Amino acid sequence: MNISVKPSAITLLFFLSVFCSAFATAAEGQREPEKIKPLNRKAYQESFASMTVDVDGAPNAYGPYSRKALDYEHNAHNKSGKIVGYLLDKHGKPIIQGHDDPAPGFYISTNGGFYDTTKKITDPRRYVNAAEINYTVLGKRAKDKGIKPGDFCVVHSQINNKTVFAIVGDTGNSKGDEGSLALLQRLGFPVKDGKSTKGTPISGIVVRYFAKSNPSHQFFVKQTDLDIAAKALNLDTDFSGAH
Repeated sequence: MNISVKPSAITLLFFLSVFCSAFATAAEGQREPEKIKPLNRKAYQESFASMTVDVDGAPNAYGPYSRKALDYEHNAHNKSGKIVGYLLDKHGKPIIQGHDDPAPGFYISTNGGFYDTTKKITDPRRYVNAAEINYTVLGKRAKDKGIKPGDFCVVHSQINNKTVFAIVGDTGNSKGDEGSLALLQRLGFPVKDGKSTKGTPISGIVVRYFAKSNPSHQFFVKQTDLDIAAKALNLDTDFSGAH
């Protein structure tokens, strides 16, 4: 048996098909965007009753007495008196930055554990700049939780109710109660250098560390680039329970 369909019926079916397709497309466009959940990675959180300024890695961190450095030269020494804050030559003399360096005449300040390995040891740009990059110092408790230099962290000031992205950029303090100059400034504390913390209480700092969050050891020269990379990881920045 042959079944014939009149042209008017074919036309009607065609328009119904187009209408249904358009309706489905419109409904798809009206759907709410999918909410991205925080990074599914366990964070280790640590609170600090107080924190001091770390200027290590900044090109103008230390220098001769005639230079306006960010910190006093004696703060570049550890408890035993050994110089750990800047480079020395084979004769034990400070290596001075040249005309092509970021801060000619200043010493080459270093920090530990996280470097731009494409740069030479004597290049000031090899080290994390404390005046530009938000960084924390790796303490023993965080280290025991698997945190390593270069890992991302989120830092919150309970006093100023500000939250910023940072990396673990230095070592050498088992308590970990230090933050870069840039970090503390962006958290809202009125510090200008490593000398200006006297009388300026820096307390109520909460650090949320994310282990293995920077497996490629991406190095940052600008804080804006660090912020972009951290936002892409969708790290947990909700500190509403910290107040």
